[in-house]
This record gives sequence, C-alpha cells and structure tokens, in this order.
Amino acid sequence: MLEIEIKAALMDRRGVESILRELGARSRGERRQVDLYFAHPCRDFGTTDEALRLRLDGDLQVMTYKGPKLDARSKTREEIEQPVDFDSMVATLHRLGFRDFLKVEKMRTDYDLDGVIISLDRVNGLGDFIELEVSDDDRERGLVRLLEIKDRLGVEGNETRSYLELIIDKK
Repeated sequence: MLEIEIKAALMDRRGVESILRELGARSRGERRQVDLYFAHPCRDFGTTDEALRLRLDGDLQVMTYKGPKLDARSKTREEIEQPVDFDSMVATLHRLGFRDFLKVEKMRTDYDLDGVIISLDRVNGLGDFIELEVSDDDRERGLVRLLEIKDRLGVEGNETRSYLELIIDKK
C-alpha cells in the first residue's frame, strides 16, 4: 500500500475550513505533533531521499521510515511505521550511531472526507499548509482523487518538499 499525499501552502485557512464543513468533512480535532528526524551514521538520507523520524502525536509515539519519492507531482513514497517508546528508541538510535538532525513542531487539525485525510498544519517557522492523503495501491487513482478534492477546496499550488526539506531550505 502506498501513502499518496499532496501538500500546498495554505493562504486562507478559515475559508478552507468553511468549505470542509460544507462538504460534510468530519473533524478529528487538533493536536500538537513533534517530529524528530535522524541522520544515519554512514548514509546520507538527503542524497538517497529517505528519512527516519520519531513522532510524538499526543499519546501516540511512532517511528517512521520514509523511502524515496516515487513521483514528481506528489509526495508518494513507501512508508513503514511502528509504534515505539519514544525515549527508549531515541536512546537506541543514539547508541547505534544515529544523531538528531532536526525537529519539526506543528499544530495539526485533521478532517476525514470520504476516506481522504485532510490535515491543516501550522508549522513552527513555516506557516500554514494543507496536506491531503490517501492510502491506495494504485498511485494514479489516489492522486486523481486528491487533486479533485484539492480543487473543490479552492487550494492552489503544489509543494513536494517535506516540512524537513522546507526548513532546511529556509536556513
């Protein structure tokens, strides 16, 4: 199964929230997320377009491996996620030679619209963004579905860089 995702800078958050309500999207509430990214001891994830991340998401603690992007129009990539104990995993990774690379903090409000997760993010140091995500084994079908919803929301633009990449580029 692929995670098919598109993202764009969000200029009118309130307007998008209003349209989401009109379309019948269900709010899943707002929460704080902290993502800690790691650098591999012998491989440059920037070159290989991979990432290793630990995420604190309320009570949820997850480690995620992200493979290289599979398409230039979206952020479609393989993802492997595993629940972990955050502090124990940080200690384990440090002992294996990984080092903390960058921390990304955001407030996220999720909506569910016909099986598509729509996240409105306020990212520290970057501003507001919208992410639309669906899991599907057919990349093209999933992408078409996301683009249709994006159009219905009146969102323009396309950002294929991750928040990690955006923060690195900003520095």
